[in-house]
Amino acid sequence: MTVTRFAPSPTGYLHIGGLRTALFSWLTAKHNNGKFLLRIEDTDIARNSQEALKAIIEAFDWVGLDYDGEVVYQSERFELYKEYIEQLLEEGKAYRCYMSKEELDTLRQEQMARKERPRYDGRYRDFKGTPPEGVEPVIRIKAPQDGVISFVDGVKGEIKISANEVDDFIIARADGIPTYNFVVAIDDALMGLTDVIRGDDHLYNTPKQIVVYEALGFKIPKFYHVAMINNENGKKLSKRDGATDVMEYKAQGFLPEALLNFLVRLGWSYGDQEIFNLNEMIELFEPKDINKSASSYNLDKLLWLNSHYIKNSSNDKLAKLLKDFDVEISNHDRVELLLDATKERSKTLVELAKNIQMILEAPSEYEQKATKKAFKGEAKIILRDFAQKLIKSSNLHLPSDYHRVMEEFVTEKEIGFGKIGQPLRVALLGKMTGPGMDEVMAILGVSETIRRIDRAIDMIGD
Repeated sequence: MTVTRFAPSPTGYLHIGGLRTALFSWLTAKHNNGKFLLRIEDTDIARNSQEALKAIIEAFDWVGLDYDGEVVYQSERFELYKEYIEQLLEEGKAYRCYMSKEELDTLRQEQMARKERPRYDGRYRDFKGTPPEGVEPVIRIKAPQDGVISFVDGVKGEIKISANEVDDFIIARADGIPTYNFVVAIDDALMGLTDVIRGDDHLYNTPKQIVVYEALGFKIPKFYHVAMINNENGKKLSKRDGATDVMEYKAQGFLPEALLNFLVRLGWSYGDQEIFNLNEMIELFEPKDINKSASSYNLDKLLWLNSHYIKNSSNDKLAKLLKDFDVEISNHDRVELLLDATKERSKTLVELAKNIQMILEAPSEYEQKATKKAFKGEAKIILRDFAQKLIKSSNLHLPSDYHRVMEEFVTEKEIGFGKIGQPLRVALLGKMTGPGMDEVMAILGVSETIRRIDRAIDMIGD
């Protein structure tokens, strides 16, 4: 059975690079009817944040990436790690190193002076003497001293490094806290991971983890190291570019299905297809098809996708989502008309909320540039006459009914549509943008339409 995982550290919020890694892992498990596990790597007690942890879980809930079983917390597994450290010490595969910080600093300076890569020189590897006083030892694992450490990466192909590139690295600090590469290897093995998908910033942690796997006799999983997401200029993605808290995307009015669709295409493709629902992603995604090269974040692409998902969402769903943006329209008698008129021209839920409020809330002011353009000549007379035309008309319910009235009016007055359309738009919305006037009037009804026309005529100067 395929078993994958996502293992964030609660020292910061979940950003989209992390969410993409989680998505790739989740899809791999789902595609193979396997399991997707969530592990919180919270061994850095000083830097852990309950707020960040809560935000990670919230982000998973929001985008709908469900995980199997209980969340595993590394902070609850210290006794387990300690047992494996003791096992390695007893088997002679690890040892206590009494090297002081001063000794280590001196060694590094000497190596740098010789233009060598700074590394531990193994001086306590076979130490049998009396431990120096006043030095709390760290625990180091015995790494292989010759040969090659190699593995086949599912994205990058075969990776080989000389064993002497990996020194006897620390697996437990002087205070007894185990180190990252040690606990990750243990947890991945004990949780039954078959496939580890992660960012390629972890690529050179893998040889160290392989040393741990082999020392403990664990089966080594398949690794996939995914290239980073760059900004549009090919540089590392920053918060300004979009590497922000996933929940910030919710606050900005993005739909989770749009964000997931966007992320799956950052480093993976299936022909020329751009739109993928979740079922299609599960069916088509294969980690072996992940691109080797870095992908580029493109906000316009994300907005295009979000617009697509908004347009194709049910009005009932949108009405519920809009409550998070202080727009309550569930009980509005024109809710269907209102959403049909606004969702086609909204790229985010924030925009959709503003477009709805623009219709429902009478303008408190009128754009100066718009009024100057629209309210000239006989505009006010035309508006008054149109208001009278509305009063005399009957059975006005649908946009088509109001459109018919406008057509009759311009024919009777022998004027172009712009002569009534422009001043009417400013009167109803306060600006020259927005949905069609027939849609707006059908939403507002005759009484509110006339009230706004009268108010505009009174407030807009000659």
